[in-house]
Amino acid sequence: MRGLFIIIVFSIFCSCSKDEDQLSEVPSLELISIGPSSVVQFEDSVVIKLAYEDGNGDLGGFPADSVNLFVVDNRNGVPFEFRIQELVPGGAEVPIKGTLSITLQNLFLTGSGSQENATFNIYAYDRAGNKSNVVNTPGVVVME
Repeated sequence: MRGLFIIIVFSIFCSCSKDEDQLSEVPSLELISIGPSSVVQFEDSVVIKLAYEDGNGDLGGFPADSVNLFVVDNRNGVPFEFRIQELVPGGAEVPIKGTLSITLQNLFLTGSGSQENATFNIYAYDRAGNKSNVVNTPGVVVME
């Protein structure tokens, strides 16, 4: 009877997964929100909130002057460049999950109209050079 109890406990213990499934070593991004839905050019800012996951914790970090997060304006292909700070101290290899907030300032009209719809593609690189998935945003109206 005691042997059966040990087998059942062992089976239950082994079937439990550690913090869901193992995360990929390639970083993953997911759009949480973007807003406001319309801005006045050169006046208002757009805030983008992202969720991130990285299986080995090397998203963000050194060198201090490097950029590793890119937000590409699909109207003209121009990237806004950002730096994700070191998320895991000491270079430890641990799975990480969290959120990032990005602020785009000084959006402007790229054409001759009084308003246009701006969408963005967002991606990041980890320290090993792995590129995340590309996140596509819904549109933000940029007005005069």
